[in-house]
Amino acid sequence: MVLLQLADMPPAGTEPAVAPGASGRRSWPAELELWFAPLAGRTRLVRRRHSGPLLVQKPFYPEKDGSCHVYLLHPPAGVVGGDRLDQHFHVEDGARVVLTTPGATRFYRSPGDIGVQSTRLEIGAGAVCEFLPQETIIFAGANAQVDTRVTLAPDAVYAGWDFICLGRPAAGEGFTAGRLAQRIEIVRDGRPVWFERMVLSGDSPQLSAAFALSGQPTVGAMVYAGALPGDAAERVRAAVDDRRQGMSRGMFSVSQLEDVVVCRYLGPRVGDGKALFIQAWDILRRLGQGKPASAPRIWAT
Repeated sequence: MVLLQLADMPPAGTEPAVAPGASGRRSWPAELELWFAPLAGRTRLVRRRHSGPLLVQKPFYPEKDGSCHVYLLHPPAGVVGGDRLDQHFHVEDGARVVLTTPGATRFYRSPGDIGVQSTRLEIGAGAVCEFLPQETIIFAGANAQVDTRVTLAPDAVYAGWDFICLGRPAAGEGFTAGRLAQRIEIVRDGRPVWFERMVLSGDSPQLSAAFALSGQPTVGAMVYAGALPGDAAERVRAAVDDRRQGMSRGMFSVSQLEDVVVCRYLGPRVGDGKALFIQAWDILRRLGQGKPASAPRIWAT
């Protein structure tokens, strides 16, 4: 595939480093660090640092309150064994940021080395950060690790989702071999408020078990950490039940815990899961921030 060739053939002057590992192949590491702060009525991208094929272009401002929408770009679009993507975002006090990606992230088959995507978000007092990337596709034979750590000030707000697509069902490829390790941790004022870890391999019984993934290729989770009314889950459930009419078979659930509201999707189509989560995001945004969801323009292309 062309994208895989791009990952192995960097432009002149950006030769990838040699990564240790079983295969001895060359890796292509990338780092991106962004700082956001309120300035002159808007949230501004005040500083950026990057190395390797991970960067951003200009911010967008589709919302009246000056929220900053930024698209995270990884031109190769794929991760192979030995590659590492490190993302670190600083959202200063009072800033409001929406982060997304223009397309899916793909973890390709690996002969043994691990491909890693690590994301850290530090969200200051009164700040809001919504991290809503497109889906992550785990090819059969991939060796993938996806880590997300969120650090919140006492009154900060975080909303984030992950969609994992196992294999490529449309191409007749299931997740019959390989490994995925996913971890998310949310800490508020030094105290953990949410922690989840998932480890799957191609021979995991959880892939087909009725109490786990039940043979479905797409699993999604959205976490909203911020002040909400006590009936937030009920309101989301009512709105999403109306939206589900006419969709393909899939399961959606929403739970309200002490510090977070968690939505989950399990089903055959990532598009259905996204539509449900966007509806849930809209309800939670209205309840917690007093404004509707504003879908990034890139999602419509």
